[in-house]
Amino acid sequence: MNRPLVGTLATAVLGAATLLGTVGTAHAAPQDGGRHPTQQKKTKAVDFAGSVALSNCSGSVVRMPGSKPEDPALVMSNGHCLQGDMPGAGEVVVDKPSSRSFTLLDKSAGKLGTIKATKVAYATMTDTDVSFYETGSTYAEIEKKYKIKPLELATEHPAKEAKISIVSGYWKKIYSCGIDGFAATLKEGEWTWKDSVRYTPECQIIGGTSGSPVVDTATGKVTAINNTSNESGEECTLNNPCEVDENGKATVHKGIGYAQETYQIPKCFGDGNKLDLNAEGCVLPKPKAARR
Repeated sequence: MNRPLVGTLATAVLGAATLLGTVGTAHAAPQDGGRHPTQQKKTKAVDFAGSVALSNCSGSVVRMPGSKPEDPALVMSNGHCLQGDMPGAGEVVVDKPSSRSFTLLDKSAGKLGTIKATKVAYATMTDTDVSFYETGSTYAEIEKKYKIKPLELATEHPAKEAKISIVSGYWKKIYSCGIDGFAATLKEGEWTWKDSVRYTPECQIIGGTSGSPVVDTATGKVTAINNTSNESGEECTLNNPCEVDENGKATVHKGIGYAQETYQIPKCFGDGNKLDLNAEGCVLPKPKAARR
């Protein structure tokens, strides 16, 4: 998880990534510049349809299981991908006006057009690392104009050893690996995340992959959102998350990436894709003023 870079450094990083295929590990890029292998399950082809590129990160157009065609489309990315400062520990953003633009991609990562946000419906880096933008387009309008359907959020906990694809709209690259396990507590700098997905080593995610949907290749549904990796082997520092057990012991996995689970999020969105943090089963953190 990197803070965005600016100016000529952004161009240099982009160019280097094109040549080398890697550029650091954490995940905000330059600003502007078969479930178990032993079961032999069939996998669904994963492509770029529905993914988006932000100015500094990746994202996707997503729907809840109960979303309807006439509902305003939602774009999901990381909380640390918000424009401006990243949310601090304990900070929750709700219903903040936004006119951010997203470049919508087709299945081959070709640029289809631009959709725009009307607000940040929700964003935080507490317990998880996620942002949801409500756009000025409905799912039906996007499908009619661009022939693109949204990705659907799964409602079941991801499974260990599941095969996954991390779809980066920013880099137009898909990373394929598996779920190695889960970190009950993941700490990075001032932030703490719960029940994070740990990747197998094949997914060497880089800056700009932040916010990428993590797709379960057995179901084709989004099971998590990519957000960080341990860059240099440091313990619990920015860009170097560590796993902390119930006794407070920290474990470092240098070069390993992580994602935040999304299976419980649909419980927080009701009819019309409206956010309801008081809904039964919703565990997303609330703004401080709304806590009791």
